[in-house]
Amino acid sequence: MRIDVIPTLGEVRSDLLAGRTAIVIDVLRATTTITAALESGSSGVLPAESVQQAVMLRGKEDVLGGERRCRRIPGFDLGNSPLEYTPEAVGGRRVVLTTTNGTRALQKAAPADKIVAASLLNGEACARAAAGWKRDIAIVCAGTAGAFCFEDGLCAGLIVSALQRLCGGGADVCDLGRSLAACYERHADDPAEPLAACGSGRRLASIGCEADTAFAARVNVSEVVPVLKAGVLVPCTPAREHFAR
Repeated sequence: MRIDVIPTLGEVRSDLLAGRTAIVIDVLRATTTITAALESGSSGVLPAESVQQAVMLRGKEDVLGGERRCRRIPGFDLGNSPLEYTPEAVGGRRVVLTTTNGTRALQKAAPADKIVAASLLNGEACARAAAGWKRDIAIVCAGTAGAFCFEDGLCAGLIVSALQRLCGGGADVCDLGRSLAACYERHADDPAEPLAACGSGRRLASIGCEADTAFAARVNVSEVVPVLKAGVLVPCTPAREHFAR
């Protein structure tokens, strides 16, 4: 099994995705929010690339969520904070979500055979699912404004580390993936501190969203694997009632 890490969206190419499982990461905050929404009982999350597309796709009973420049879009029901996606807000309802980087990354992953949304919350579960599908894997980091982000790399390292353990000698990992796995293993005991100190963490802190970073720093607390089916991310395992917020 070949495992490649694509560090930015500008480096995504169809030939790196065709026939593979794509694991898309945007830890702060889109894929964390998607996981939180499905854990809270949302029927699915429809990722939209633009604000206009999100508004057009919204059904009568849907929840409209998203952000631009880290802030809720005017007129939307919710922003991009995972703490907003509670059972009361999204339980039993579809979410139409658009974000600056994460939902664009999911769109860019379209040539892949399977697409999943991973975060630190569910990294191990996503690795197990991807290993079980027995396809080569491309881990796609959303980044910010075309640049690589530490938090996405940390999550990629978690997933690579898990895949190496699951696949043993059958995992052929690119050099970047090996480096990120070593980085994750260095910070595995306390990822909250480096997440708070990274550029995205500091940006969220500047607008009073430190709690989002702390929420996103929890490792392997969810078994939900959001899989894109017919354009909507749905869980391939049921949400657990004891998921902690």
